[in-house]
Amino acid sequence: MNEYNHDHCGSSRIHRAFASAKEHHRPAFIAYITCGDPTLDRTRQLAVEFAGAGVDILELGVPFTDPMADGTANQEAALRALAKGVTLRHVLRTTEALRGEGFGLPVVLFTYYNPVFAYGVEKFAVDAVSAGADGVLLVDVPVEEAQEFKPAFDGAGLGTIFLVAPTTGDRRLPHILELANGFVYCVSRSGVTGERNGLASGIRENVARVRRLTQLPVAVGFGISSREQVSEIGQFADGVVVGSAIVRRIGEGGDTDEMVRQVTEFVRTLTGQFIGG
Repeated sequence: MNEYNHDHCGSSRIHRAFASAKEHHRPAFIAYITCGDPTLDRTRQLAVEFAGAGVDILELGVPFTDPMADGTANQEAALRALAKGVTLRHVLRTTEALRGEGFGLPVVLFTYYNPVFAYGVEKFAVDAVSAGADGVLLVDVPVEEAQEFKPAFDGAGLGTIFLVAPTTGDRRLPHILELANGFVYCVSRSGVTGERNGLASGIRENVARVRRLTQLPVAVGFGISSREQVSEIGQFADGVVVGSAIVRRIGEGGDTDEMVRQVTEFVRTLTGQFIGG
């Protein structure tokens, strides 16, 4: 089931990003930002800067009123974006605008199910692909309910990313991996997103467990905030996701050119562009 035709599936750009990173003997770097925080223009600006700072895949968060999987930094970012009136429709328009400007990185939309359901699942799948999105991570839908959206996503050619937690049982794991395409997102620890000082114990073993059952690239996220952690994860995973550490700096910097500069510099330190990377 994992041998999706990468040529017509939304995961083709994702597949190429991981393949390119592997060729260069490094993990693919996936940066998460909340779309519309501080403004939609700044989101587009950051995306373009990130593309030149060593980011391989952009994860765009859809602002949601009850982001239960997110820690403080991402919750606050979602609230700021919602206060500006940012909706799923704006996220799709932003993706489309980026593609219109020649933005080439894969775009994964990180969202809860409610905005997609309200938009209309089939319409969303078609519009997301039309806008230039490559994949979607529906963070609050268990694999048992994947039939609610998976046929529509597959039909439109939209990649489906699933979360695998340390607590995901051995009986559920093959079912998740059978339905996944694009890549598998291994959560480094149970709980919400947010910066941590050290890596959780057992993450290396969990990645190995996933790897035994799929050919898809495996990325690790939740709690990663330093170059050291990125390097360490890169030794055993195909990709690294950093969100809260970036989002927090965006919130602190506000709607300024200086924020864009400082956040981009921080991202460069994570991707190793200044360290012979």
